[in-house]
Amino acid sequence: MPSFREFEPQELRFVSSFKTGELVAETGTTLLSEGSHSAHLYTLLSGWAFRYKTLPDGRRQILNYMLPGDLVGLQGSVIGEMQHSVEALSPLVLCVFQRDRLNELFRNHPGLGFDITWLAAQEERMLDDHLLSLGRRSAVERAAYLIAFLYQRAAAVGLSTTRVVYLPITQMHVADTLGLSIVHTNKTLRKLADRQLIRWLDRSCEVLDVEGLMELAKWDGPPERKRPLI
Repeated sequence: MPSFREFEPQELRFVSSFKTGELVAETGTTLLSEGSHSAHLYTLLSGWAFRYKTLPDGRRQILNYMLPGDLVGLQGSVIGEMQHSVEALSPLVLCVFQRDRLNELFRNHPGLGFDITWLAAQEERMLDDHLLSLGRRSAVERAAYLIAFLYQRAAAVGLSTTRVVYLPITQMHVADTLGLSIVHTNKTLRKLADRQLIRWLDRSCEVLDVEGLMELAKWDGPPERKRPLI
């Protein structure tokens, strides 16, 4: 895919040996749980997932969404214990790596080590944008930003061949991402639909006008640059 940088030959040989297999998961599968330890690190090859944390009473905050090319479980690989959970939002295929070879990657392949650092920094940048949205945008601006953000990420990894992208999210996912009640979320999404920006479907959202969503959210979109792939 043109959005990913090419491997150097020696990097490709290492990543091929670093990979131990592939894992298939169905929608709703918990891939990693907060507080757990995992012997593996993953790259998402196809499908959607999301990262989240919960309070003791079960209230959930979705932190970010994961699409093809994203690393899954890096936090547990570095810290040793997951500080969030990861759930499959759609059927997934994941590339499986042995966590205990991560030191070898950093020691012998500094380019790949930089790539992992870049991916972690990219995640931090996205979380900065999400926090700005939660703290300063109105409810309708927050919803517009979230849907435009997911649209742009999906389009960048080839999840649509047209200008229309279907996002596999429910209104509960939107509510748990934006910190709104389900009633408030429903009213907010209806406002976007009334403006002909989206069409809400059963368990999905059809994006009709991403430029209109971005204008409403006062968001310029992500910078265009090639991404690394591990």
